[in-house]
Formats: sequence, structure tokens, C-alpha cells
Amino acid sequence: MEAAFWHQVWKDRNIGFHQQQVYAVLTENIHYLGLKQGDRVFVPLCGKTKDIAWLLGQGYRVVAAELHEAAVIELFEELGVEPEIEQLAKLKRYHFEHIDVYVGDIFDLTKDQIGVVDAIYDRAALIALPESMRRDYATLLNQLSDAAPQLLVIYEYDQSLMAGPPFSVGADEIGALYGQSHSTKKLASPKLIKDFKDGVDGHEAIWVLTSR
Repeated sequence: MEAAFWHQVWKDRNIGFHQQQVYAVLTENIHYLGLKQGDRVFVPLCGKTKDIAWLLGQGYRVVAAELHEAAVIELFEELGVEPEIEQLAKLKRYHFEHIDVYVGDIFDLTKDQIGVVDAIYDRAALIALPESMRRDYATLLNQLSDAAPQLLVIYEYDQSLMAGPPFSVGADEIGALYGQSHSTKKLASPKLIKDFKDGVDGHEAIWVLTSR
């Protein structure tokens, strides 16, 4: 999607994807990532998710990326901290103690900038992107993190009924994107979500991607 689309989504506050509480999928399944306190978790396309506060509260460090700067400002306001802000080439870095958030186009983020990544928590970031961008996105994440393990949350529905975003991503595409770099495992049965969006039913699917 064009950057202008997502900037407008935030300006219009059309952010139904933002959860008002910590996402249970994260708290119930983070153990699959085998993290220890002090490990660093990358949260792509983070918005102002409350999951970041939870990760910090568990003793993890967080690095994240978000296109829309106002969302990041709100994130730090809700964390109750005043970040240091630094311009880095095309990106801005918001930093406070154990959290770094890079503002701008995620495809401008480099491995040197992001630093160490021990795991990735992708909650609906992959499915925010159209098919034409998903291969480049998966490649980028592997490059930035040395193919770190992932907890990946996606949705599946009849794409012919709704244009997206969010887009539908199935098992075959997960295998095509990550099968060479990771072993892929879908956890349990996809959860049915009635009237997922625009009257279309969908299924929430949780994947664990383990580095090969």
C-alpha cells in the first residue's frame, strides 16, 4: 500500500486494528520463541500497540518500526516516558532505555541501524501489505534479524469477497515466504471471527517460525 493510504488511516482514526488491551495471542504463545530476559524483540508496523508495554514489563527489550509518526508519539505518551529523538537518514529514531522505534518506511531500515534482534512479533504486519510487497517484506525481516524466530499472526478469508487490507495469507504463501529460512508451524486450528470486516467472516491463524 502507498504510504499516503496509511497516513490517512491514522488521520481518520480508522484504526479498528488497534487493540485496547494486550493481545492474548502474545501472552499465551511467546514461550514458543524461547526468549530470556534482556532479549530484543522486533515489532514491525507497530502502531501504538499496547503489546510493547507488556513486552517491556516482562523484561524484554523492544525495537519497532512504524510509518506514521503520530502513532509513535501516542505510543510513548501511553508509556509515560519522554523519548530521545534522532534523525537517521530517511528515518527518525525514538529511544528510551530498552525501546527503540524507527519512524518512516520500514524498507529504509538497515541492519546496522536496527542492531541485535532475537525474535520477531508480527501481529498482522505481513497482511497489511499487498501480495506484490510481501516477498520483499519477508526478505527484509530475514536480513534485519538474521532470520530470527517469529510469532506471526495472520488472517485468512475469501479474498474475492473483500479487497483488503488486511489481506488474506494462507499456508502455501507462508511456506513460500519463509519455508527456506524457517521451519513453519501453525498453532491449533484457526479461530473463526464472525464479521471480521465489511461483513466477511475470517479466521485468525497463529504461526511459529523457527530458525533453521
